[in-house]
Amino acid sequence: MSWAGGPWVADTSAWARAADARVAQPWIAAARAGELVGCPVVTLELLHDARDREGVETVAAALMGLRQAPVTLSVTDAAISAVRELAGAGAAGSHRVPVADALIAAAAAERGFGVLHYDHDFDRLAEVLSFTSQWVAPAGSVA
Repeated sequence: MSWAGGPWVADTSAWARAADARVAQPWIAAARAGELVGCPVVTLELLHDARDREGVETVAAALMGLRQAPVTLSVTDAAISAVRELAGAGAAGSHRVPVADALIAAAAAERGFGVLHYDHDFDRLAEVLSFTSQWVAPAGSVA
């Protein structure tokens, strides 16, 4: 599997699967090509998951060199609009995507980046925001 059409904001769900045998090769290729992009929301999620100060520092250092898809006022406005549009277009509850995912998707869309993930919510967000939703592996194939 390869991921054409980047650069990619790498969601937390993608980072969590980067070492999987089915994901590692394209992940390394994307990283070497400079196609992986950070986002402050993802950074915060990854820092939250770190076990201790050393883990936090390791994660922070690893992400420091990445291009960024920042969260700006226009990004938050786009995320809010996306949630409202999902609510207006679907069944009850169809707007319920995690706040972090809405912000990540809106930040990617604002910069013209795709989102690399392992999470159905990004497919839903791609219906109302202008970004490419790319799974790191087929849904259900990676733990």
